[in-house]
Amino acid sequence: MSEREKIKEIALERIEKLFNLALEMLHERPDLAQKYVENARKIAMRARIKMPREKRLLICKHCKKFIFPGVSSRVRIRLRREPHVVITCLYCGGHMRRPLRKRDK
Repeated sequence: MSEREKIKEIALERIEKLFNLALEMLHERPDLAQKYVENARKIAMRARIKMPREKRLLICKHCKKFIFPGVSSRVRIRLRREPHVVITCLYCGGHMRRPLRKRDK
């Protein structure tokens, strides 16, 4: 195993742990949960790796804050045009759209 692969593996473990801590602290100390997610983002940037998809969906694309459905974000399903989910960040008001169907190629 090369040094680069070791760094990537350690970074992913730490990101996972920080997100788990953020989810635990979300209701008691939201400020601490934000700090954990901010540190996880910094680790991913420093190690030059992509944040795992399920973790990336919990970060606002506009203000980069930790958003959790029902707590700090609003989730709505829209059927117009292409069916999609609209996630609204309650910190900055930014909207993020996620398609519900996979596109045909």
